[in-house]
Amino acid sequence: MDEQSKRSKSSRPKKKKSVLKIVLLVILGLLILVTGIGGYVVWRVYDDVKSTTEVMYEPAEEQEPHESRLNKPLVVDDGEDPFSVLIMGVDTGDFDRDYTGRSDTMMLVTLNPNTEKTSIVSIPRDTYTEIIGEGFKDKINHAYAFGGTSMAMNTVQNLFDIPVDYYISVNMESMQTIVDAIGGITVVPPLSFEHSGNTFVEGEETHLTGAQALSYSRMRYEDPEGDYGRQYRQRQVIEATMKQIATLESVRNYSSVLESMSSSMKTNMSFDDMVDMFNKYRSAVNEVEQIQLSGSGTYIDEIYYEIIPDEEIERVQEHLQNQLEL
Repeated sequence: MDEQSKRSKSSRPKKKKSVLKIVLLVILGLLILVTGIGGYVVWRVYDDVKSTTEVMYEPAEEQEPHESRLNKPLVVDDGEDPFSVLIMGVDTGDFDRDYTGRSDTMMLVTLNPNTEKTSIVSIPRDTYTEIIGEGFKDKINHAYAFGGTSMAMNTVQNLFDIPVDYYISVNMESMQTIVDAIGGITVVPPLSFEHSGNTFVEGEETHLTGAQALSYSRMRYEDPEGDYGRQYRQRQVIEATMKQIATLESVRNYSSVLESMSSSMKTNMSFDDMVDMFNKYRSAVNEVEQIQLSGSGTYIDEIYYEIIPDEEIERVQEHLQNQLEL
């Protein structure tokens, strides 16, 4: 990677809100925003949100517990234990695919309520690493294709030697339905480009329909930062979508929004976990740090991979272990 690309990445402003906080706001904010309307409405929204989270709930049954969790299990009830969440944007459904798909966007979020800090580590989809459960090295996003959520969590857990406590997967194809249900989203493109008949202008605030949002988040080959640039735009789409869902206008249309979410998101967070996190971990997002795991591209047997140097993995690993107080 050249010095200009590195400077470009480092010059980008840091996010003020963590992705996890926005996801929790989406699920619980619908209830909070209407608490003054009346008891029946509050109960109805609460019941609908709870029902939706139950549909979204899907345990990672084959996830291997990290050694640190065997010695000290995670407890979120007290709001004192740091924890991690793997957020994946999966490509199931893209181009009419009907198979498991791959996790083309991978972000590891850690929250520490004691230091009141949150970090978001972006993991390149082509990262060359051991796929836990398969016994060989491959692109990290193939772990999800080979073994679903559990294999993806185990692989990330092995890469950094830290526990991956929760996951949230978002079907990028179905994000189109959500974006349309909330009336579109607004983003500011970091570069100018055309994709699938859509034109995006650098620095120009742009309102996107669902189809345009999908096109905006897919382009990679014309981006001078390659997959790093696409990851950034995918984060923009996910965060803008969640923020829009939490607005009053979307709350008025909450039924269709919840229906879209139930078919687009999966998580191993229970409803009770989400309530505890929302009530007791909000201070953890007072300071948010964005970290990009970086390497260099190369071809092995004519297949492109991102090779992450050992010192880079150690740098991110040390940060994550400090965040999780390991």
